[in-house]
Amino acid sequence: MECTLCNTTLHNKVDEFYFICDCCGAYVKHKKYYLNSEEEKERYKEHNNDIDNPGYQKFTSPITNAILENQSPEELGLDYGCGTGPVISKQLIDNGYKVILHDPYFNPNEDFVNYSYDYIFSCEVFEHFYNPKREIEMLLKILKPGGRLYIMTHLYNLDIDFTNWYYRNDPTHVFIYTSKTIEYITDKYNLAIEKLTDRVIIISRK
Repeated sequence: MECTLCNTTLHNKVDEFYFICDCCGAYVKHKKYYLNSEEEKERYKEHNNDIDNPGYQKFTSPITNAILENQSPEELGLDYGCGTGPVISKQLIDNGYKVILHDPYFNPNEDFVNYSYDYIFSCEVFEHFYNPKREIEMLLKILKPGGRLYIMTHLYNLDIDFTNWYYRNDPTHVFIYTSKTIEYITDKYNLAIEKLTDRVIIISRK
């Protein structure tokens, strides 16, 4: 099996489910453990993503607040993988922002690729990418020069007990990032890191 981001042949097995990529540092799930589309969709329906839930609003607030601080209402944003409860988009739209939404299961909008965006945000989405290379290249193609990509995921580090980690044990997660993975992406695609924490990544096109 090859890494789905950098195409490096995977040799180093972490456990039954995951390999670690020696090139980009990602933790890559073996394809035989992928869910089918119906199983995946049903699992997503179990998420409690009520846009009016204060707890969910607080959870997504690092992305919402960063966009409100860095972007203007006149700019066009894309909520990529908005899910069943597009709480960030709702809060942005309530503040006069222009946002296009797309989710392959819950808000399919194939027209989204026909626009150019000043910013794109994905909250708890990147870890679900079966082909992160293709997805990232597609997003960068529609992101304007100087535009920002806001990502909320959970980066793995060696202080975490991987076997018992909730991110590893979510059956819909197939690709787990580390700080090395983010650095690989920014180096390969000539991007600038504006913020890099274990939960929030902001990168921009140069």
